[in-house]
Amino acid sequence: MIPLYHVDAFTNELFHGNPAAVCLLDTWLPDPMLVSIAFENQCPETAFVLYKKDPAPLRWFSPRTEVPLCGHATLAAGFVLLSLAPGRHRVDFTTASGTLSVERVNRHYALNLPALPLGTPMDEAASRTLCAALRLETPGRCHENPRHRVCILGDEDAVVGIRPDFEALTAADGRDVIVTAPGRTYDFVSRYFAPALGIPEDPVTGSAHGLLIPYWSRQLGRTKLHARQCSERGGELTGEVIGDRVRLEADCRLYLRGELLIGRARS
Repeated sequence: MIPLYHVDAFTNELFHGNPAAVCLLDTWLPDPMLVSIAFENQCPETAFVLYKKDPAPLRWFSPRTEVPLCGHATLAAGFVLLSLAPGRHRVDFTTASGTLSVERVNRHYALNLPALPLGTPMDEAASRTLCAALRLETPGRCHENPRHRVCILGDEDAVVGIRPDFEALTAADGRDVIVTAPGRTYDFVSRYFAPALGIPEDPVTGSAHGLLIPYWSRQLGRTKLHARQCSERGGELTGEVIGDRVRLEADCRLYLRGELLIGRARS
């Protein structure tokens, strides 16, 4: 049997933030089984951890496929392992995106991620296509990198009011979409869409803030920022640029713990 934890990350309230499933494995299951478990969990991401190793190998799966980086499921995995070892203050993970760590910081948890580039400006035709798929009345400034398309808008209301055409977002380009703008109460706000991964809108996206924190730090002239992701569930975090890394500090709440009844993990 495999221990399973359901954690709401980037929030201090249940039923808010971003839900992640965390499965603690002795050895890896076959990849098709990992995909099936993630699909069955129906969380935006499921984290699979070889939890008895230090550092612990960690992989992430959406309901459709493995992904190269997931912040909220890493935070959730760190929260679970630190909760199981109250005397421990930090866990390290080996991942497809390098070594990541989660630390206990007073009543919060801090996730250390690589800083990511905003990318280059999109050409005019691609920018128009993206803005049309987002159904924007006023086009934004659009950039792209190998994994993301990023649309920068003028104010928080424009971000909150987006009602995308998800079929158009997927058909034009399978990459994820980040939309962001200055906030009223927060330094900046954002939303994140990944329909090609089976996640129409991600509630709170840690990996996106590896890109957004450096960008808004340059724009606002500060290294430490307070951010909110304006999804239906909503969530918030504090982020800080430290060299070529980004430190995200937030809370987590445990919703459920149990066991997967599919037998012991086998290599």
